[in-house]
Amino acid sequence: MGASQSVSEKSIHEFTVKDARGKDVDLSSYKGKVLLVVNVASKCSYTDSNYTQLTELYNKYKDKGLEILAFPCNQFLKQEPGTSEEAEKFACTRYKAEYPIFQKVRVNGTDTAPVYKFLKASKTGFLGSRIKWNFTKFLVDKDGQVIERYGTGTAPLAIEADIKKALGEA
Repeated sequence: MGASQSVSEKSIHEFTVKDARGKDVDLSSYKGKVLLVVNVASKCSYTDSNYTQLTELYNKYKDKGLEILAFPCNQFLKQEPGTSEEAEKFACTRYKAEYPIFQKVRVNGTDTAPVYKFLKASKTGFLGSRIKWNFTKFLVDKDGQVIERYGTGTAPLAIEADIKKALGEA
């Protein structure tokens, strides 16, 4: 169940994902940026603190090369029950998110989104490659390689030093 799935891609930039409205987004457009990739949910006990801190980090570092990629996921106690567009509206309205909110994905199981197969194969966590809960975060360098993986309990502001280092500020 937690076994690593092999992936042929060598960089996150090789993937195309869907935005909240179902349009293709080529992740190669993020080459040269540091990425924080997060599986988000609107009805989780971690929602308020994570979205608040993600917005704070984004506002502080977006002009220095940080991009946050948020992927709504309904796999954990159905805490993202609406549509992808509803998840985007929630984040942008309530938390003033200016970073992209993509189409809902699955992060575990046989129909895991390919980009998440890559992320999990790059850095395993407490449960092996399996994602334990909402708001698992992956820090990706400017070349599209996963630097680190952070569990749900790691607040976004707690990884600010790692973000600064990846941006070349530390």
